[in-house]
Amino acid sequence: MTLWEGVTIAWEAMMANKLRAGLTILGVGIGVSVVVTIAALITGIRSSIAEAFESSGPDNFIVVRFDPTAVQLVNMGDNRPPWWGRPVLEPEEAERILDLPGVDEALYAMNLSVGADFEGTRIQEVLGRGLSAGWPAYTQGDMIAGRDFTRTEVGQGRPIVVISEQLALDLFGQRDPVGRTIRFSSPRRGVREDFRVIGVFRPEDNLFASFAEHFAIFPYTTALKRLKASQGDAQILVVPREGVRVSLVRDQVISSLRSSRGLGPREENTFDLLASAQLLEFFDQFTQVFFLIMLALSSAGLMVGGVGVIGIMLISVTERTREIGVRKALGATRREILWQFLVEAGVLTMLGAGTGLLLGAALAYLVAELTPIPARIPLWSVAAALAAAAFTGMVFGILPAQRAARMEPVEALRAE
Repeated sequence: MTLWEGVTIAWEAMMANKLRAGLTILGVGIGVSVVVTIAALITGIRSSIAEAFESSGPDNFIVVRFDPTAVQLVNMGDNRPPWWGRPVLEPEEAERILDLPGVDEALYAMNLSVGADFEGTRIQEVLGRGLSAGWPAYTQGDMIAGRDFTRTEVGQGRPIVVISEQLALDLFGQRDPVGRTIRFSSPRRGVREDFRVIGVFRPEDNLFASFAEHFAIFPYTTALKRLKASQGDAQILVVPREGVRVSLVRDQVISSLRSSRGLGPREENTFDLLASAQLLEFFDQFTQVFFLIMLALSSAGLMVGGVGVIGIMLISVTERTREIGVRKALGATRREILWQFLVEAGVLTMLGAGTGLLLGAALAYLVAELTPIPARIPLWSVAAALAAAAFTGMVFGILPAQRAARMEPVEALRAE
């Protein structure tokens, strides 16, 4: 019995029971669409992160107090983690790194949460950042009004700020924000200070911009002095000079920090260096676990579809008992009958896989059009979906197929 003949018989059987076959195909399709959609989302998020690192400089690296990708959540009792006692990064250390021969830029950075007030309009939870001058060169987006603060202004700790385009619109409407005064407050620190707007920044449309539409960027000296910002999560973004090996620059930075902190030859570093590749690897590890969890959940959909395959095939075998008897009386072997019903189960699940792929592709397209996530379906997920559907058809179709193959011709011909 040829494959094409088996497919033809399977198609005729499905056309005779369209509703039953359609529900079975839908059950398999839902499970496949979940797998494909999740894969498209993860691929899109990863590409956004990779593009962000690429635009800020593939050779750049960050000096941090400790490596967050190496932190393990373990029960240590009353003991604090080893990195707890590490000193915070100081602005003077960023200045020392900037003077190194292999370094083009060393930006000191810290995060803080503030509220913004202007003439009775208040916006809570504004993402604040304290930065060195020159940060726009390493940030995705454009300065659409005004300017960045200078190194002199940073050194003087002036009360100036660069705000996001959305924050400017929500506070000032269509009025020119440059030169106006915003009162920023930090309730946790108990401070309220007035800042003059000197610039408006429009971030590039990406995944991260949608999560932080309201942000304000201060000179780091101003954030420390006027907003009492914490240096606990301070970082130093290091930009190597063009043509200098990154490994050489990393060695220079490590030597500078060890020297400034008075570390002996046998003492471990009290800081860590993070490269873009490390952060991408950490993201991949996280998404692998997340994808496995989603795969386990979506497999429930395939299980439901598989149960539907068993149900429809058992009914099909019962309804076509006389047909099976005729085929066996005319010389069809058990293997041919088994093959016929396995092909029919396979056709059902493959149609379900095709439906799931189309549904997943439509969902991925909607996500890419309506959100900043550039969701796209990777080829491996298509192959995985088709393989899973084929496996489901073979596993859940074997029982009905064996039942049909074991029928005795005389008994089958007696069936009404």
